[in-house]
Amino acid sequence: MESQITLLGLSTNNILAKSVAEELNIPLTPVDIQRFADGEIYERVQESIRGDDVYVIAPIAEEVNDAFMEIMIVVDALRRSSAGQITVVMPYMGYARQDRKAKSREPITAKMVASLIEMNGVDRVVSIDLHAQQIQGFFDIPVDHLKAAPLLTDYFYSRNMTDNLVIVSPDHTGAGRARKFADILKAPWGVVNDNIAMTKPESPDAIVGDVNGRRAVIVDDIVDTGYRVQMTARALLANGATEVYVAATHPVLSGDAADKLATDDNIERYIFTDTIQIPEEKLNPKFTVLSIAPLLAEAIQRIHDNDRIDVLLRSSNNPDVNIY
Repeated sequence: MESQITLLGLSTNNILAKSVAEELNIPLTPVDIQRFADGEIYERVQESIRGDDVYVIAPIAEEVNDAFMEIMIVVDALRRSSAGQITVVMPYMGYARQDRKAKSREPITAKMVASLIEMNGVDRVVSIDLHAQQIQGFFDIPVDHLKAAPLLTDYFYSRNMTDNLVIVSPDHTGAGRARKFADILKAPWGVVNDNIAMTKPESPDAIVGDVNGRRAVIVDDIVDTGYRVQMTARALLANGATEVYVAATHPVLSGDAADKLATDDNIERYIFTDTIQIPEEKLNPKFTVLSIAPLLAEAIQRIHDNDRIDVLLRSSNNPDVNIY
């Protein structure tokens, strides 16, 4: 008998888990989550999942350490309850920015997190826009690395905003992401020289590429403090860009970042996805949030059916572009 899909959502971004469940027309299996007085987390899966293909939908975000422990604890419960296959669907992987050893005596924390997930008995991981492609190689289990670019670029296609665009990476490490975004939108692209842009945003050397007279779209995977996109916007406008948009997958928005970005007159609009839930008090009319629930739902169904995933890595507006 074919195993059935079972979906679990945890405390972090449970709204997204519910949306994925609605897309698949499968109810979330309830999980009792409690916190003891000393901060310990207790979890119990409240229905039998014996032999099921279980998908735990939860980012490592917000309170990242608690979010990570919730995932690890529920996976232990699933394994001890005879689950068939256990897949962790983490739209955002916290600690992914610690993906290399840049200084002596530093850890590579992203590798440690990957190892702990794998050692705990997870069979597969699904994520969206990992901070660096090589993080897939930190796991010795299958990792389906989905991309938000088709969804984010559709925002501009659906509003007939593809003319006279230029796509910009806020630093050289994101150049590949900006280039693929530009390929989908059939637009030129450029890179900000952040060392110069920080001190002399009006300098022509602050931008690699021509932005004069164009609508600029800053593309990044994460917006955390917001400083980098604000600095980039200043340099773009100083070098002749007509207006600036930000398209980013993960709205981390630490501290007062949301307020600072919402009041920055240099940026017209921010287009995010809901990999991380933005608290209601941080929402602003300048923020557009696109749901990745349909993408995750289709990925889950395809994984369960042993069907191809690469079709999800193409834009319907420009299917010839492979964004893998």
